[in-house]
Amino acid sequence: MARLLWLVIVVLIALWVIGLVAKIGGGFIHLLLIIAGIIFVLQLLTGRRSV
Repeated sequence: MARLLWLVIVVLIALWVIGLVAKIGGGFIHLLLIIAGIIFVLQLLTGRRSV
C-alpha cells in the first residue's frame, strides 16, 4: 500500500509540474497535490512509513 501511495505522489508532482509549464488543469492538479501532501504527512506522523 505504501508503494501505491508513493506512486500517486510522484504522478501528482509530475502532473503539477506539467500544469505549471503548460498552464492546464492547474486548480485540479494543485488540489490533488495538496491532498497527497496531507496524506504523506499523516503517514509520517502515524509511523506507518515502510521505506
